[in-house]
Formats: sequence, C-alpha cells, structure tokens
Amino acid sequence: QVQVVESGGGLVQPGGSLRLSCAASGFTFSSATMRWYRQAPGKEREFVAFVSNTGYTTTYPDSVKGRFTISRDNAKNTVYLQMSSLKPEDTAVYYCNAYVGTKNYWGQGTQVTVSS
Repeated sequence: QVQVVESGGGLVQPGGSLRLSCAASGFTFSSATMRWYRQAPGKEREFVAFVSNTGYTTTYPDSVKGRFTISRDNAKNTVYLQMSSLKPEDTAVYYCNAYVGTKNYWGQGTQVTVSS
C-alpha cells in the first residue's frame, strides 16, 4: 500500500544537471519529512538532503551543498532533488526516504551516472 518511487536518473556529463523525482503514496505525505540518500558501489549509504514536512527547512552535507537542491510539492505528493554541476563522484544509486511517525519508507533507487 505504501509506495515510494524514484525516477529521473540517467547518464549525464560532468558539469551537467539532472532532476530526480520521488512520488509517494499510502501515507500522509504532508506529515512526513523527506530525505535523499545515495550509495556508490563499495561505499556506505550517504545522506544527501533533508526537507521538512512543510518544505521550509532544508539541510545538506558539505559534499553537495551549493550544487543540490531538495524541494517538495505536497499537492503532488512528490519530492525533488535538483542536481547541478555534477561530478563523477556523484555517481551512485539515489534513494528517496520518507519518515512519518515512527516509520521509515524507502524507494527502490534510481541510478545516476556522471561520465564523459
């Protein structure tokens, strides 16, 4: 019943841009805080971005700050990750996470490859 589905991944050249989407259903989206994580082969899963339930507050690690922007549209039950100035080290599977109450929901991930 609960669904979290990422989309928008693909191949992009260094310096390029890409926008990921995460569509959610089966819970009260407007009550959920949303996060993006990524995981490269052989690496630990890494926190990428946070947005509050209202969309007013955002948080980023230094590795992506100034290049990535998280946003949400509660009317569409969707969270976005706008990625700019992409680097090869951004290559990873990107996962969307929803936290509501005491529950965590994860999507299946979408592959982002930054290469020339």
